[in-house]
Amino acid sequence: MTRLVRALVVAGGLVAAWQLVVWITGAPPYILPGPAAVVAAWTSEWRLILDHAALTAAEIVLGLCFGAILGCVSALVMAYFHPARRWLIPVLVISQAVPVFALAPLLVLWLGYGMASKVAMATLIIYFPVTAAFHDGLRRTEPGWLDLARTMDAGRWAMLRHVRVPAALPALASGLRVATAVAPIGAVVGEWVGSSAGLGYLMLHANARMQVDVMFAALLTLAVLAVALYVGVDRSLRRTLPWQIESNPSND
Repeated sequence: MTRLVRALVVAGGLVAAWQLVVWITGAPPYILPGPAAVVAAWTSEWRLILDHAALTAAEIVLGLCFGAILGCVSALVMAYFHPARRWLIPVLVISQAVPVFALAPLLVLWLGYGMASKVAMATLIIYFPVTAAFHDGLRRTEPGWLDLARTMDAGRWAMLRHVRVPAALPALASGLRVATAVAPIGAVVGEWVGSSAGLGYLMLHANARMQVDVMFAALLTLAVLAVALYVGVDRSLRRTLPWQIESNPSND
């Protein structure tokens, strides 16, 4: 209940600040529509917006799944086979060094205007935080636990499976939370570059037709979708990792 009240207060404060900016600046509706105009636009176009939102949500979830799986596999390979780290680290760096806007046209050209190119964009964005966080957790396993495993004649695979991976799960959870927060970027950028559906396409189409209120309605829908996805992933991780240490759990 406390979290719900806090969320409502924050949302109400943001809406009030938005309306205050509209009043102070006197911006015309085609530049900055007020909250009431955006709500009216969402009410009149809710079916269209939700149809596009369903596709964007599917792209984000699929990208999150593929990126998390690929990132976990890469981290495990680097942890188990040390020479592989020399080959995979450059791939990680390149995946982040090249701007996502530069890769989007190529992915659309290679994979087409459908869902595949958007899922690939989200996967590329998610891949780095998951891999980096999980690999860092695997590297920083408590030395005493590893020494104990060695005294019990545990092999490399046994130590990885029973000691290093469980110890690295909190770090993986942090990486997944970051990945969930940035996952919508890949899908929306892909829709901007080339698509015929999705919230990114709807925002671009509405902007071209000067339907700024519809564009804001689609943007707010994307924000709510991203927050809901993050909250869902965060709660799932908390239930999956009940032993994860938190400094002030009573203040949540």
